[in-house]
Amino acid sequence: METKKYSSYVAIEQDLEILKIEKELYYQKMLLSVEKTKESILPSKSVNFLGNMYQKVFSGPYGTILKIAIPYIINWYINIKRGD
Repeated sequence: METKKYSSYVAIEQDLEILKIEKELYYQKMLLSVEKTKESILPSKSVNFLGNMYQKVFSGPYGTILKIAIPYIINWYINIKRGD
């Protein structure tokens, strides 16, 4: 990179202002990139969806039956795996 020669303080101030604005622009781009990365990593939408499905499935009479039956099914499956 070639060294720039300035003829006045006004030219120096203009370049410093441009560099300051470029720095702020890159900083804001970085913040936006971090936010997009966080949104793609956090499973907030799928967690909400699963929570809503859980509430729908386990509410009402079928939910009561499932809440009673699931522990028995799990124990039965574990016993089959052990060979008991």
